[in-house]
Amino acid sequence: MSTQQQFNKSTAEIYKKISKSVPEIEWKIHAPLIEKINKLKVEKNAVILAHNYQTPEIYHGVADISADSLALAVEAAKTSARIIVLCGVHFMAETAKLMNPSKKVLLPDMSAGCSLSASITGDDVRLLKQKYPGVPVVSYINTSADVKAETDICCTSANAVKVVESLNVDKVIFLPDQYLANYVASNTNVKIISWKGTCIVHEKFTAKEVEEVRAANPGIKIIAHPECPPDVINASDFAGSTSGMADYVNKNKPKKVMLVTECSMSDNVEADNPEVEFVKPCNLCPYMKKINLEKILSCLENEANEITIDKKISDAARKSVLRMTEIGR
Repeated sequence: MSTQQQFNKSTAEIYKKISKSVPEIEWKIHAPLIEKINKLKVEKNAVILAHNYQTPEIYHGVADISADSLALAVEAAKTSARIIVLCGVHFMAETAKLMNPSKKVLLPDMSAGCSLSASITGDDVRLLKQKYPGVPVVSYINTSADVKAETDICCTSANAVKVVESLNVDKVIFLPDQYLANYVASNTNVKIISWKGTCIVHEKFTAKEVEEVRAANPGIKIIAHPECPPDVINASDFAGSTSGMADYVNKNKPKKVMLVTECSMSDNVEADNPEVEFVKPCNLCPYMKKINLEKILSCLENEANEITIDKKISDAARKSVLRMTEIGR
């Protein structure tokens, strides 16, 4: 048996699951890399965490834990592995490091950033706190450790409303996504002081696009992420975090669905719901797509691209993340 045939045999079940999204010609390249990565994980006592926006060959092929930002933060704290490879963007790797200060956390590509995280700094938060003294700060998980260190509590799209209401105050500073802030404001009586950050993936969707898809696909269910503009959410049937979107499809099994979010999300949910038809007008996240199997293998082989955080910042930032995980969904 040739080496290629061995790879094909050992990864056959994975490919069967994602074959609708990954062409066979690409799989011939992916399969040997998946085999090497999965073998190396065991040898090095490493665990791979992958966000829902990672491509199917990563999400279903090498990830030990595949989830949204909240679940990744929670699960990162539970692992006994020596090494954590975070397949996502930089703030996610930082969060994994905050939850595992004694472990080696690696990011396959250190330039995998985030438009939301880049939209605000710790200095910005300090100025806001001076402008609104005594008003608690709620920061989206999509922020740097420096911002988290200036934050009272973090949140994700899955628990943003619950986090805001847990503070039992009449006003909060909510950072940095203005559309998520609008969504929270529409679901609570707490006054929201927002920031002008946006996600380069979700801000591109329009209500017109949603309406055109609905007109062309009678009976379709359209599910939007809260980072989308308000008119997109209003034109959709349901709005929720990436985990909420996946749960909706898993539980309701609509005949046809569109997920208004990053492209790979649809591919990954489709693999778990082959009976559901997915309409896929979507936007790619250029940062998430910096992560690939070659870079995962290289960083694991060389234990490269380690995440480090100043202890003072780390200690303060960890508190805001832990408060979030205690609240849960």
